[in-house]
Amino acid sequence: MILGNDPILLTPGPLTTSLATKQAMLRDWGSWDAAFNAITATICRDLVDVVHGAATHVCVPLQGSGTFSVEAALANVVPRAGKVLVPQNGAYCHRILRILGYLGRAHAAIDIAEDRHPTGAMIDEALKADPAITHVALVHCETGTGILNPLPEIAEACARHGKGLIVDAMSSFGAIEIDVSRYPVDAVIAASGKCIEGVPGMGFVIARRDVLEKSQGNSHSLAMDLHDQWTYMQKTSQWRFTPPTHVVAAFRAALDQFLAEGGQPARGARYARNRDTLIDGMAALGFRTFLPRVVQAPVIITFHAPGDPAYAFKPFYEKVKARGYILYPGKLTQVETFRVGCIGAIDANEMRNVVSAVAESLKDMGVSKMEPLRAAA
Repeated sequence: MILGNDPILLTPGPLTTSLATKQAMLRDWGSWDAAFNAITATICRDLVDVVHGAATHVCVPLQGSGTFSVEAALANVVPRAGKVLVPQNGAYCHRILRILGYLGRAHAAIDIAEDRHPTGAMIDEALKADPAITHVALVHCETGTGILNPLPEIAEACARHGKGLIVDAMSSFGAIEIDVSRYPVDAVIAASGKCIEGVPGMGFVIARRDVLEKSQGNSHSLAMDLHDQWTYMQKTSQWRFTPPTHVVAAFRAALDQFLAEGGQPARGARYARNRDTLIDGMAALGFRTFLPRVVQAPVIITFHAPGDPAYAFKPFYEKVKARGYILYPGKLTQVETFRVGCIGAIDANEMRNVVSAVAESLKDMGVSKMEPLRAAA
């Protein structure tokens, strides 16, 4: 069912938000007002609690998209003489490597097939081979494919070697367990428009307090200086520069709903039901997933495109959109795919409706051959 006149966003963010979250943006806020500053403070507190970090970590919010906060975390946590290892199995891992290049930070990659995840043994081997590495940067859920990378296993390898760990949890935070009290993590990065189900416009870095305290002077940029942002907030309770006030208010509403639902375990369970319902329904139509289910995160699913000559993504997209659902194009280069998100203010019944919309759209196009043109690599 379409919520009002808006199509359902089956994307990994922005995503479909609840009416209550939308309504929270109808009020204007003064950026220096005490009531607004109190909202920011409660958001930071609750975000740290999501990863069980109250004893060791602090939250630093930042204006902009999630990538802004990824860059800020890398620039602040990694000293200018540091070196970062990136287990690379997708587009967002590659983005981290690009950011490190812009920052002038030394880096190395472990190149892994997009349907495989890194292991602790791979990290062990790389760290033994290159003692200059100071940090590992891991994308927890690589939304280029939807693969879930094994954070606890990677964290344990980093701990064995005394290396810092930076986790891009953009598409996993709030849906998949992250417990910084059980394994050492220097920074966890996410954003408002993902699994907490807010709207885009604010990122945040949950950093170890002792790491953040030592990071002064690392940043290449005033706007992305997390140490400066954090210390200013500690002194004044205010953001340094104009915050996205409506986004922050909506995020508070979204966090309230997240907590009322039961927090990460409940949110993750709903998304898992969405994933399983979607995969089962699409399989009944003849679609194949790019990933085996054992490594498939409950965030976004990559499907092989049908090999039928009547199929093309753009008209398929438009026909599904006309039925109330917005899909996501594929991110792979070797095989033709498309992606369907299963996060946002939607449930398993909505995923059944998605499958029906896909079936009707394919019928309209005259697509009957579902076998992909090329098997998964």
